Amino acid sequence: MTDREPATTAARRDRSPAASPATGITVYGCGPDEAELFRELGPRLGVVPTVTEAAVSEDNAGLAFGNRCVSVGHKTRITDAALRALRRAGVEYVSTRSIGYNHVDVAYAKSIGVLVENVAYSPDSVADYTLMLMLMAVRNAKTVILRTAVHDYRLTDARGRELRDLTVGVVGTGRIGTAVLDRLRGFGCRTLAHDTRPRAAADYVPLDALLRRSDVVTLHTPLDADTHHLLDRGRIERMKPGAVVVNTGRGPLVDTEALAAALEDGHLGGAALDVVEGEEGVFYADRRHEPIPDGPLSRLHRLPNVVISPHTAYYTDHALRDAVHNSIVNCLRFESGNQRG
Repeated sequence: MTDREPATTAARRDRSPAASPATGITVYGCGPDEAELFRELGPRLGVVPTVTEAAVSEDNAGLAFGNRCVSVGHKTRITDAALRALRRAGVEYVSTRSIGYNHVDVAYAKSIGVLVENVAYSPDSVADYTLMLMLMAVRNAKTVILRTAVHDYRLTDARGRELRDLTVGVVGTGRIGTAVLDRLRGFGCRTLAHDTRPRAAADYVPLDALLRRSDVVTLHTPLDADTHHLLDRGRIERMKPGAVVVNTGRGPLVDTEALAAALEDGHLGGAALDVVEGEEGVFYADRRHEPIPDGPLSRLHRLPNVVISPHTAYYTDHALRDAVHNSIVNCLRFESGNQRG
């Protein structure tokens, strides 16, 4: 298991392929910050971007007419109907500005003649955030912050733990998982790793052994048929009592119902989650005046030992610039016939 980022990185920018000034790319699901970057970087690379904040759909696929390449965001699922509409508009290549593909059916796209590829961006963005969540979980930061916010400055009943006294298990050692391992060395903690393709300098063990021995388990694998509910009820029950789960990968890596139950009954000591199963339609929206449907997410929110953030680990200025730049570069490589191998 690995996060399987592609070879395209900011370090290869100087070898970006040249493009005709007439080269066009339609950019969907583009927020203001991304739009600014596309309009800055596009002309430098010989690209004319057509930018829309709307996610790609059957209704707006026509914006891609005349362009073989489009760039899409990860926040909204791309339906098969939208893919068919893009293909009718002449699109042959979709660059998703994300590492994961779980918002688009890549196999179906290929079957209708559309190639889908992801981008690389700074692994440090997610790695830094992972360590932040990890520290928040073991230091009971949610309770401390909430109490301080209402001017209750007493010490909490639960003492924090120091990372140097703990064993941290890293599941998935691609670029992000490896960056997490690098950071953990500075804290002096014991580390274990699991991956179907070991690549990092780490103590690799079978997954069940990692779960039994780790005080903190952090997930950095792609989401696919093999890793869906990687932490299912059975594996969660085999985890070390009092252990903490950290997930900055993809929500469905964890069986959320089973996680909530293990937290409620005290088997697990906490969780720090930047991604949650069923986050679609909730994350990236203002729900202050609209109740969240009762379910696993609302159960997790109610727990004092669970930290939740809205899929924001990747969101740094450096990583966003990488994602936009590399999405353009991938499109240009496709246009030039120099596709990734």
